[in-house]
Amino acid sequence: MASIDGALLDFKRLDQLAEGDTVMHRLDPRAKVLATLVFLVSVVSFGRYELSALIPFFIFPAALIGLGDLPAGYIIGKIALICPLALVIGIFNPIFDQAVLLQLGPLPVSGGWISCASIVVRAALTVSAAIILVAVTGFPAICRAMERLGMPPAFAMQLLFLYRYIFVLTEEGGRASRARELRAFGKKGRGMASYSSLLGHLLLRTWMRAERIHMAMLARGFSGAFHSREQSRFGAAELLFLAGWSILFITLRMHNGSQFIGSLVTGLLK
Repeated sequence: MASIDGALLDFKRLDQLAEGDTVMHRLDPRAKVLATLVFLVSVVSFGRYELSALIPFFIFPAALIGLGDLPAGYIIGKIALICPLALVIGIFNPIFDQAVLLQLGPLPVSGGWISCASIVVRAALTVSAAIILVAVTGFPAICRAMERLGMPPAFAMQLLFLYRYIFVLTEEGGRASRARELRAFGKKGRGMASYSSLLGHLLLRTWMRAERIHMAMLARGFSGAFHSREQSRFGAAELLFLAGWSILFITLRMHNGSQFIGSLVTGLLK
């Protein structure tokens, strides 16, 4: 019960963060969506052994956290939940790729370990960019921005409904979990056998709740499109934001920033 309610409240915090009034929040959502898209393409296009070249890309989420006045601990906590999944994906790489690519003193490092670390770093970068985008923009604004950028309206509407019905599902799940806890004396009725019935009731309750929401929307004149009073304009600030970050991402993609900084520092120390 506590875990479901806590997850719901934690998920809603992204919507609360999106209501801020910083320089990042005031930018047109289209500029933030396009800049994040260029960032994601640049990060995922690296080869599996290019680990050091990914490190400079952390400047983007770090800058957005600072400019958007976001809680760094909250963002890092969300990223930490995803990293174990990425580690599971790449944990078998050292078994199948044992060719030594790096020598750290007496310790040989195989290509499998490097590719595994690369998967984890890329997962951290992409997830952090997605979470920060939602936190400084809001998911409804992102859907409207993607629609204005050419996404089919029906697809944008489906994404928005999917986001909204997540809260319906979690609310119904919280109520069902509380009812099961109240009817369970000690450990009775809390085993795995009761979960099939719980999931079936949860599906039916969510379906009925969604039907009531849909009928309420039709009664209020819903015609297939969401209208917003917020007016956005793609001006000079948005163009500078998009062009500046895009140029940086492309430059870091074409040239290894870590090696450049390392050679520069080494040259200064000589």
